[in-house]
Amino acid sequence: MSVSANTKFKVPFWAQILGGLVLGVLLGWLARSQDLSWLVTTLSKIGEIFVGLLKLAVAPLVFFAILVSITNLRKVNNAARLASRTLLWFMATSLIAVAIGLVIGLVTNPGAGTGLTPKDGAKPDHTGSWIDFLTGIVPTDVITPFTELNVLQIVFMAAVAGVAALQLGDKAKPILTLSESVLELLQKALWWVIRLAPLGTVGLIGNAIATYGWDLIGKYATFTADIYIGCALVLFGVYPLLLATVAKVNPLQFFKGAWPAIQLAFVSRSSVGTMPLTQKVTERLGVPKEYASFAVPFGATTKMDGCAAIYPAIAAIFVAQIFDIQLGLGDYLLIAFVSVVGSAATAGLTGATVMLTLTLSTLGLPMEGVGLLLAIDPILDMIRTATNVAGQALVPVLVSAREKILDRDAYNSASASPVDDYDASGVSDAGQKATVPVTA
Repeated sequence: MSVSANTKFKVPFWAQILGGLVLGVLLGWLARSQDLSWLVTTLSKIGEIFVGLLKLAVAPLVFFAILVSITNLRKVNNAARLASRTLLWFMATSLIAVAIGLVIGLVTNPGAGTGLTPKDGAKPDHTGSWIDFLTGIVPTDVITPFTELNVLQIVFMAAVAGVAALQLGDKAKPILTLSESVLELLQKALWWVIRLAPLGTVGLIGNAIATYGWDLIGKYATFTADIYIGCALVLFGVYPLLLATVAKVNPLQFFKGAWPAIQLAFVSRSSVGTMPLTQKVTERLGVPKEYASFAVPFGATTKMDGCAAIYPAIAAIFVAQIFDIQLGLGDYLLIAFVSVVGSAATAGLTGATVMLTLTLSTLGLPMEGVGLLLAIDPILDMIRTATNVAGQALVPVLVSAREKILDRDAYNSASASPVDDYDASGVSDAGQKATVPVTA
């Protein structure tokens, strides 16, 4: 059997990410064990550059993605019904996730036996409150949200612009055409950044191992295990169950199609940075493009089962135990309320400090508790973000299946990575123009 000389051997994207993960762990261990400060610095810079490139386009990307996605709803039948069903499923799955977090926290007592005391904590520089959350949605000017990367305010302005464009009708066509072109340009550039994910993985994982090692995880062993177990239960338990019972599709096929986005989320720790890939895999799973272009960016800024449900639930119990404060039934209900209603505070960016401070302030728990968790946060944020992104792809599949608009043939055949067959020219391996995602 001969192989054509023109046949190109390609390493699958998931294998590249896995290779970067293994190499990062090895280099991080080497840097820490041999005290190689230059290697630690190198790994840190590689990771910082990769995350910086992802964040570079976040502000305009979110604005144009939300604007275009809202205007795309005019092409969808029963748009209001789809939007309301999407929001309801966001809330329902968040409620399930926070319930799992609470049960795990109550069973395992993550704050017991850590050796940590209230003196080990420190107040964060910035905290979240309901007043800040509600008043912070509306910007005071149109420039500051972009310079300070306030995603929630950017979403607000984009939503207003999108609704206004719908009201203007044909008069808004020039603006919409320009917006779609700018969005495609931004997405094109971000696809190039996504291709660098294996290299970014080396830097991010290597720096985490070199900086924190395993000693820190030892102190937070129960808490760390709780977060990973909670996210795993939602990711590989709740989601497959919903797919099998609600959407009546094969859960394994969902993970086969969505895995590239879940992988990138784990490495980048950014739902917004992963958004183009999330939409791409969602479309490949049979969700109509017009609906996916609304649901995915909407989810990337508001749907956070990992960061806004599981994590704050377990973290609140952890902080209460460290400070020897008893929580009652009312407190647990408040945690659930904050998780379901306040998840937009996380805004799809790396970290969940704002959501944690919002939860602690609502419960009246000491803000110094945040300082106890900041050191371990990067390690926890990987699995949290992976869970977030999986949920952001899941809900459009559930809604599409329930509304009978899911292309089940496409769902059942979704297997190839959208990164593997998308080259720098935007042409797929099949020789057809690859569809550029409508969001980012």
